Amino acid sequence: MDNTDETLAALLGRGGVYYRVAGSGVREQMGSLIAGLKLPPETDAAIDRELLLKAALEREDLMNTAIGRGIALPHPRNPLITDSAHQFVAIGFFEQPADWNALDREKVHSAIFIVSASPKTHLRILSRINYFCQQEGFRKLLLERAPPEKIVRLIAESEQAWR
Repeated sequence: MDNTDETLAALLGRGGVYYRVAGSGVREQMGSLIAGLKLPPETDAAIDRELLLKAALEREDLMNTAIGRGIALPHPRNPLITDSAHQFVAIGFFEQPADWNALDREKVHSAIFIVSASPKTHLRILSRINYFCQQEGFRKLLLERAPPEKIVRLIAESEQAWR
């Protein structure tokens, strides 16, 4: 499979799931999440974390990424990497839910952070994440701060059924 067609489960496997992400607001929480990312060496070497944080916060300033129900989908506005082998998705569960200005006024407890190599790939990833965020079972796993294996399994099983 070409990396541009990589599954969401594989991207999450590369990016990881993070618990007890510190911070009392958008900027602190994103900073903590990005600082704590444990990426494969080749991906980690390709990413400037300071630039990634700056780009994600600039995107947040343009339009917040809180989609409601306690979930946010932060991401840089433009790709900061060019190699699709370096793209990833990471989930961060915050120690304390915070106000990200969601339309439903719910505080954000979980962020699904997206780093993609092209606008086309970004839209495909975003579409899949959006699908899962509409599914009660997935939202329940986020709310329960489920183990990574359970989250990835649910995603992988759904993606397998789509083929």
